[in-house]
Amino acid sequence: MGAKRQKAGQFVVVRTYSAGVHCGELVSRDGKEVVLAKARRIWKWMGAWTLNEVAAAGVAEGSRISGEVPSITLTEAIEVLECTEAGAASLRAAKWTK
Repeated sequence: MGAKRQKAGQFVVVRTYSAGVHCGELVSRDGKEVVLAKARRIWKWMGAWTLNEVAAAGVAEGSRISGEVPSITLTEAIEVLECTEAGAASLRAAKWTK
């Protein structure tokens, strides 16, 4: 049984080698290069121990999620996680908090 690949348009969390963690709508993936639309950087997350939990359930108050940019190209992606509806809704609604 092969690994499931994410499809364009899905909301995903991407962990990179050196550019941190980002979330957004998957535009394309080619090897380690991932392009996201409506992208946000996840600087700090609360309410989850792992990125798997962030993708599944989202983040809690106290998280630091950047504002949205139209698109970003990430060149050293090492993990791409498909978000559940709950995870995507939480990440889309998250604000930068202190």
